[in-house]
Amino acid sequence: MIDDKLTEKIIGAAFKVHNELGFGFREKVYQRALLYEIRKLGFEVEEEYWLDIYYDGKVIAKHRADLFVENKLLVELKSLLDLSKADEVQLVNYLNAAKVEIGLLINFGQSVQVKRKYRFYKKP
Repeated sequence: MIDDKLTEKIIGAAFKVHNELGFGFREKVYQRALLYEIRKLGFEVEEEYWLDIYYDGKVIAKHRADLFVENKLLVELKSLLDLSKADEVQLVNYLNAAKVEIGLLINFGQSVQVKRKYRFYKKP
């Protein structure tokens, strides 16, 4: 189930973190601050959550998601000058392989960059 209200709340929390901390910290600092903000919003969130990766119906590996919110939203964090297409493709691959419907790629660069990705095509 795709929950746009949930993603909007998480994106808002990311902007709050960036406004407070600014640019230049390592990813882990933003991860901990965002984890704190998401919990303040009352959402269930797991840090460094291990997701099963499926191939041909079988679990073949595990992937550690930076954050997994409400058991349905995979959040991958970066602290880079800019996101690349490879970062986006990686998130989509994680969604497909882990059978998770929606993910956010959030970059705490000079400004916050957010890419919302879906496992299946969603009309805008």
